[in-house]
Amino acid sequence: MRFNQTVIESIAVALPEEILTSAAVERQLAPLYERLNLPEGRLELMTGIRERRVWPVGTRPSDASAQAGQAVLARSSLAAEQVELFAHTAVSRDMLEPATASFAHRKIGLPPTAQIFDVSNACLGFLNALTVAAGMIESGQIKCALISSGENGGPLVEHTLQTLLEKPLTRQEIKPYFANLTIGSGAVAAVVCHQDLAPEGHRLVGGIAQAATAHSELCQGDTHGADSLAMQTDSEALLVAGVELAQKTWAAFRRELDWATADFDRFICHQVGSAHRRKLYEALRLDLAKDFSTFETLGNTGSVALPATLATAADAGVIGSGDKVGLLGIGSGLNCLMLGVEW
Repeated sequence: MRFNQTVIESIAVALPEEILTSAAVERQLAPLYERLNLPEGRLELMTGIRERRVWPVGTRPSDASAQAGQAVLARSSLAAEQVELFAHTAVSRDMLEPATASFAHRKIGLPPTAQIFDVSNACLGFLNALTVAAGMIESGQIKCALISSGENGGPLVEHTLQTLLEKPLTRQEIKPYFANLTIGSGAVAAVVCHQDLAPEGHRLVGGIAQAATAHSELCQGDTHGADSLAMQTDSEALLVAGVELAQKTWAAFRRELDWATADFDRFICHQVGSAHRRKLYEALRLDLAKDFSTFETLGNTGSVALPATLATAADAGVIGSGDKVGLLGIGSGLNCLMLGVEW
C-alpha cells in the first residue's frame, strides 16, 4: 500500500500517574516464589521491564482513550470540528456494545458529523486504523481523522496475580501466565489528515501487511467475570513464529517502499521486552542503535505501545525533520504491519 497525501499532523500520549514496579509485582508473588524456589528479580531480568503504569480503579478504556484524544487536540493546529472520522483502536473496550468509540467520542467533544467505530486487532489496532484513515483521505472521503487508543491492563495483571497465588501451579504451569505480568496501561492519539491541512505534517508513505494465522492460538485473551481479564501465552513459540513472520514482512516492506535498510534513520517496534527486541533486530539485521524503546518503564501496553513510543521519541528529539522511520508492528493472531513515515 502506498499513500501520497496523508500526514500525521500531531501525536500525543496520556499516561496514568501510578507506577507498579516489577519488584512490587514479585513482592506480591512472594508465596509463589518461595513455594517454587524462584529467584527474585527474574521478571525484570528476563524482560528488561522495570515498571509499568496503572490507571485508577474504575477507569474505563474510553476514559483513557479520551484523555489521549484531548491531549492531541491540544497540540493540533486543527479544531475538533474538523474531525470527520474517529476510531478507538484498543484491545480494551468498555463493553461489547455499543462501540467504545461512542463513549470516547462524547468525552473528547468531537462533532456529531464524525463517523465513529472501533478497530480491534490485538496490538496492531492503532496501525490498522492509520491505514483505514489514510485510505479514506487518499480517496477523498474525508480530510481529517482522529485515532485513539486507551489500554487498561490493570484488571489483567490483578487477575493473573490472583490466579498465580490461589492455584497450586507448577513451574511449567505458570509459564503461560508470565507474559501477563509485563502488561502496562496507557493511551495515545494522533490527528491524521490530508497534507493540504498540514503541509508540515509527517508523511505516511505506505507499508505492507502479512498474516500467519496458523499461530492464532499462541496468545489468547478474554473477559473473566465482570471486571477481570484472562490471557495465556506460549511466549517461546510466539517469539519464534513472530520473528519468522517479521522476516517475511520486512523483505516485502522494503520492496514496497523502495527503501534500503540503510535508508531508515529510526525504527519503532512493538514494545514487548528486551529478548523480543534482540531477536527481532538480529533476525532482520538491523542496527540496534537506531532503536528507541519504552518497554523498560511502560511495559507492554498493547495497541498503545508502538504509537506511544513514536510520540515519546518525537518529544525527546531523537526523530528529526526528514527522518525515515520504520514502524514495525506485530500482534497476536499472528499479524504483522509495517509502515514507513517521513518525519
